[in-house]
Amino acid sequence: MAREGFIFFLPFVVIAVIFFYLFNRYTNMAFIYLGVISFVLACAFILFFRDPVRKIPAGDDLIVSPADGKILNIVDTGDQTVITIFLSILDVHINRIPVNGKVVRLKYKPGKFLAAFREAASDVNERFEIEISTDKGNVTVHQIAGVLARRVVCRLKDNQTVVKGDRFGMIRFGSRVDLFIPGSSRVDVKKGDKVKGGETIMGKLL
Repeated sequence: MAREGFIFFLPFVVIAVIFFYLFNRYTNMAFIYLGVISFVLACAFILFFRDPVRKIPAGDDLIVSPADGKILNIVDTGDQTVITIFLSILDVHINRIPVNGKVVRLKYKPGKFLAAFREAASDVNERFEIEISTDKGNVTVHQIAGVLARRVVCRLKDNQTVVKGDRFGMIRFGSRVDLFIPGSSRVDVKKGDKVKGGETIMGKLL
């Protein structure tokens, strides 16, 4: 489980234990109901903050998905190809590095909290922009907050060397990730595809 999840998970475990203790002492059914509800909520947070092991594809020039989710759109602007991934509340929310390289720009931008699937969310929502330099052009990832996602977590530092598939942060409770790759790159996914962070090959730098 991602470490960010412990501040949500542990309180509900403690509350559940307290209610179960009170039920055992006073035999009041209200306590058992409240205990079960608290335990179910704790399990829900474990599910949301789960951090599964992923098999990272070999290949220096491969581009892997920075997030789990569904591809909403792929736009070729000429200089860049923009791939948008929507993360539902049921998806794994750990974000991963898409390519080998070096972080050359980190920028946090405060903003709105529109539904992540709306096109305008890319421009106006709160987000973290991460630009990675490679030998074959720069790759940029935008972690974008949504209606329920009110916290973007990025653990990277400027000038940090990064490795494809490594974990670098997460977005809490439903969100969106935009991946910007050089226009010359090969794209191996299409709109509507389900992708897994660090595991699905999005394309290749050429």
